[in-house]
Amino acid sequence: MSIDLPPDFAQWLALREPADVAARSTELVDTVRAALTGGRPFVVHDLGAGTGSLGRWLAPLLPGPQHWILYDQDLGLLNRARAGMPVTAADGAPVTVETRQGDLTRLTATELADAALVTASALLDMLTAEEVDQLVAACAKAGCPTLFLISVTGTVRLTPADPLDAEVAAAFNAHQRRTVNGRRLLGPDAAEHCAAAFARHGVAADVRPSPWRLGPDQAALAAQWFTGWLDAARAQRPELTDRTREYARRRLTEAENGRLGVMVDHADLLAVRG
Repeated sequence: MSIDLPPDFAQWLALREPADVAARSTELVDTVRAALTGGRPFVVHDLGAGTGSLGRWLAPLLPGPQHWILYDQDLGLLNRARAGMPVTAADGAPVTVETRQGDLTRLTATELADAALVTASALLDMLTAEEVDQLVAACAKAGCPTLFLISVTGTVRLTPADPLDAEVAAAFNAHQRRTVNGRRLLGPDAAEHCAAAFARHGVAADVRPSPWRLGPDQAALAAQWFTGWLDAARAQRPELTDRTREYARRRLTEAENGRLGVMVDHADLLAVRG
């Protein structure tokens, strides 16, 4: 599997990182902390690590010595992730890092055999049903807790409301479920599909909401998110392009002036074998 990334993808990851941090479920982290048992250091496999946002957030929340293995297809992103990882855990224990470039959907339970935790953020919705099934099978066989964070659910709310919001949202969600190079993406169905896949392996999944709530202090992120959201909707339904020109101008002006509120719903999922 290869995911085409825009040239400014690292900038987008940096812009969204504070919103991801604010949205992620700390309650699920409490459960992870209690479930981490066995040998030390804890080995954490971070799938689709990007620039390392998840590791920067999670490693300092977990106690004990940790060894993080960061996976991504993009070597440049991995180099940034390695450089930005914290060096100490919650209790001051050391955190070490290695990187692995390649196709994470081909991971096997053997490669995850040393894992105390498998985790990922903003990944599942870019995968197909078959790819999620394979990944879940590997994680379930490895037997460690699996924490998948920030998967889109398709629910968006803009304030003030506009009659075009729902139509654009529907087109965007259809775009998220599009077929790319023979791969039909799960998009907003990813978290639900993942939970069902774990259930088929006898592993219960706890799913929690993790919405972005963007206000005046995140105006730049709101504007960039809105632009990408609308561009995807127009790509899916080109007839929206002319009809949404004034809508786009008005919404971006609202964002620039700090008057656009954005709620983008996501789901966090933790699967732990009982």
